[in-house]
Order: sequence, then structure tokens, then C-alpha cells
Amino acid sequence: MIRVSELKLPVTGNQKALEKKLAKALRVPVEEIKAYRIFKRSLDARKKDNIHYAYVVDVEVKNENKILEKNKEKHISKTPDLAYHLPKGENRPSKRPVVVGFGPAGMFAALLLAEMGLQPIVLERGGDVDSRKQAVDTFWQTGKLDVESNVQFGEGGAGTFSDGKLTTRIKDPRCRKVLEEMVDAGAPEEILYDAKPHIGTDLLRGVVKQLREKIISLGGEVRFFAKVTGFQWENDCVQAVFLQNGEKIEAEDVVLALGHSARDTFTLLYEEKFALEQKPFAMGVRIEHPQAMIDAVQYGDAAAILPAADYRLTYTTQKNRGVYTFCMCPGGYVVAAASEEGRLAVNGMSEHARDGKNANSALLVQIFPEDFGSDHPLAGMLFQRELEERAFLAGGGSYTAPVQTVGSFLGKGKGEAAEVTATYRPAVRESSLDEIFPAFMTEALREALPAMGRKLKGFDRADAVLTAVESRSSSPIRILRDKTGMSLCKQGIYPAGEGAGYAGGIVSAAVDGIFVAEKIAEKYGWMK
Repeated sequence: MIRVSELKLPVTGNQKALEKKLAKALRVPVEEIKAYRIFKRSLDARKKDNIHYAYVVDVEVKNENKILEKNKEKHISKTPDLAYHLPKGENRPSKRPVVVGFGPAGMFAALLLAEMGLQPIVLERGGDVDSRKQAVDTFWQTGKLDVESNVQFGEGGAGTFSDGKLTTRIKDPRCRKVLEEMVDAGAPEEILYDAKPHIGTDLLRGVVKQLREKIISLGGEVRFFAKVTGFQWENDCVQAVFLQNGEKIEAEDVVLALGHSARDTFTLLYEEKFALEQKPFAMGVRIEHPQAMIDAVQYGDAAAILPAADYRLTYTTQKNRGVYTFCMCPGGYVVAAASEEGRLAVNGMSEHARDGKNANSALLVQIFPEDFGSDHPLAGMLFQRELEERAFLAGGGSYTAPVQTVGSFLGKGKGEAAEVTATYRPAVRESSLDEIFPAFMTEALREALPAMGRKLKGFDRADAVLTAVESRSSSPIRILRDKTGMSLCKQGIYPAGEGAGYAGGIVSAAVDGIFVAEKIAEKYGWMK
């Protein structure tokens, strides 16, 4: 096939218009196009009077070699082979590999191990996605928290209750494998080519169930409410893992795909003398605006015919501290995301349609190890806990979230009649962010908000709602590993994904899971 890039179509363009563009670019009649598939589509809204889609398309035509010889333009080339090739080998481990955690990293590590015929055993501390949703709904309605099965823990990981955003900055070829597996499991085919793909929490739940069924069909085993509480070692080589129910599972290859919120397990790893280090992360609030305002600012008159708009903003303060938006959820909701009693955390979530009234995004301040007040490897985690406890108290308990309008926070009053209503459940309570955050964070937010308002008109509007505390954007800890993917000081342990400090989203975590599964195969002499 031939890859054609730099194809531009108006937002009202259709299939026939795209075919004509392809034929013109290749200098062939439309009739000579046998088939084509969109490889990438991105919306260019930089100029409001010229909003258009930009395409990269792979096309099958007659006489492809001759066409490639005649066309020397950079935007026409041979389609590269993006197929994923499984490692292959004859040697088998004597014990089934164990995967701890069934978020994106654990899920895709288990999937690859299953595809290689290694029959992994998956141990997930939370529930399957259906029972997990029941527990989450109960929490959002009543404030009754299940500390083992919640927005952070359970099948699919934290991303299951999010926007299901699949954008990533990494250029790893394994990304295509992740997206193709998701489509095979029921995700919309558009995630293969949209520049900013997302699934939505409503569809993602079905996708993770189908991925689980595929792992099982290939000989894998997935256990829920199976919390790992210890290890058996021999000369720092893993021999087995212990579960909370007292069960012992022998293992010589263990993938640790914990997620960023497994704080009790991080404590266990510290006590077991794993090599851990502090890492920077970010904390802040969720900010809500009317989605109609974001659409109008981003798209102008074209807003009526385009999907819900998003944004991404960054700012560096005079003291050189970064403030940025993260995990923006068009037409979404701010949700209760706590996983520990007496500590309050929030996140953002959208369904596939993104048809909620509000837009929300994390508005985060960079946190550096020097801010932790200690060189202890778990100091960043303790810093998170402290702010979550303050948020819990500021909300008055029962997981009522503290909120403050931007106008109030900036000392400018509430302005005219408020249009923005907080979407967080079970309830919110007006508070002061100064009661929750240290001065360096509130100072950074107060400097950044007006600056961001100059970049995106209305971002700092007085009635925009700030909900605290967004504390789980990434892990504050890295579990050190070497080039083999194995823990620096614990043989047979493979830290993976966001919780281990090697990823920053659904796709990058899934890719890292594939990476460590490949490293396990390499250990036994398998080759790609």
C-alpha cells in the first residue's frame, strides 16, 4: 500500500471528497483506487475561518511501484509494516508467570504472556468491572467507600473510570498493538486513526471485560479480590507470593503492575527492601467550565457541527514552577476517586458521547522531591496523603468535596449569576483552597489562572468551579529496574506501568506491560 499524508478536507467533507483528494495526490483516476484506510485524522482548529481535518491515508491502487517511482514528494511513501510480532521460543518457565494488578499494564502484560502460551495468573485486589461499578456507584451516592474495589482498584485500573483517553506522547510501535487489541475487544474503530482517541468510561468497561475473556481463552487465569500481601525469597530471588487470604502461589516471574494508588503495597515493598526512589509528580484541583464556552472559544461558528472541544494549557511561574492542565474531559464529570478512609481525592470522567454540560480538567502544580520535606522513598506518597486528609476535613467529612469558585479564589468575588454547577458527587461544600494546599501551590495557581485565561478566553471566569484535591495524576514513587526490565535488587520481579513510575496514561502503561512481558520471554531465550 501507499501512504499519503497532508490531505486536508473541510469538516463537512465526506468519503467521496477524500477519494478525490487521494486520486489527485497520486495522479490516478478514482477508479484505480482499490481500497484505502485512514491511518490518522486530526482536527486543525488553529484558524477559526479555516477549520479542517488533516488526514494520513494508506491506499491500495494498481501499479503501486510505478506510482512510487514517479512521485518523489515527501507526503507519498510506501506504507510501513506496523504489524506486531510475538516473541517466539521453545523454553518454558517451570512456574506460571504471575501478574499483580489488572490495570492497563497488568492487562497487556497478561495478554502478551497468554498469547505466548505461558498461561499467566493475574491477581487483582479489586473486583471485576461489574461488581466494581456497583461499589463505585454506591460510594458516589452515599459516601460509603469500599477500600479494595473503587475508582482506583479493580478490573481495568484507574483509567476505567475516566475519559478513557488514549493519547500518548510516546512513539513506541507497541502503541498500535494496544489500540488494535482494544478495537478487537469492542472499542470504536476510530481510535486507530483519531489524533486524540478516547473510548469513554461507558464503552471502556465492556472493552476490559472482553480483554479479560481473551486472556482466559488463551489459558490465563484472572482472580479478583486477590490482594498480594507478601513474598517468599531465596537469595533475593522470588519464589512465591502470598495473598491476604493466606494462599501461597509459587512464582519465579512476577509482574508488579500496581497502579499509582497501591500505597499499602508500596509500604510493603519498602519493608521488603526493594530499590525505590522519589520522583516528581503534580497535584492540584479539577476546574469546571461550561462545555459550550470551550466549544465556542475553540471552534467559533463551527462549534455546532464539531465534537466537544478540548484544550491543553501550560504555564511556568516566575519561580519556575510548572502549572498545567491534564486529562481534560470534554462534556464530563468530576468524580470521587478516594481509595483510603479519611482521605479525599477527585478525578475527571467522560462517557463516549461527551455530552455532559460541563468541561473539566485537572489543573496541576508541579511537585518536586525537595517539596516533600524528607528523603524517605515514600515521602511523596505521604505528602499526597496529607493534602487528601486536609481536603477530607475541609469538606466536612463523608467525602463531601471542598469547592471554591475561581473568582473567590482570586479575591475577585463570584461575579454575575453562576452558570457553572459542580458535578462532583455525593456532595460539595464551599471552602477555601488555602486550608488545603501549601502556600507554594496556591501561589502558583493564582499566578497561572489569569495567564491561562489570556490563552483561552474565559478559563479564569469568576464562576468556574475548583474542586480539591486532584492528587492521583501519577505515581510519586519509582520502583527501580534494570535493562532486563527486572527489579534492581529483587530477581524475578518486573515493575511495570504507571504505579512503578514508567508510564503516564492508559496506552503508555499498556505498552510498558507489553515491554516487561517481552523481557520475561527474553529471559528464556525467546526472540522477536
